Amino acid sequence: MQSQDFTLLTEYIDLSQLLKAAGLAMSGGEAKMFVTEGLVMVNGEPESRKRRKLRGGDVVVFNNEHKVCIITD
Repeated sequence: MQSQDFTLLTEYIDLSQLLKAAGLAMSGGEAKMFVTEGLVMVNGEPESRKRRKLRGGDVVVFNNEHKVCIITD
């Protein structure tokens, strides 16, 4: 599984925005589709909220292939 850190510069980032910023989705529509299709887990639990607010310490797994750890600066 590929892993990357994402440095959060604000209080939070929406899940769909993170998928775009991390290069896992090409557009917001694609990111929302991935969430709707159940391809995204947050902190080990399936996530269906496209606008889920992610904060430092959260871990997102996409399609069981990519792991993104949210860190704060």
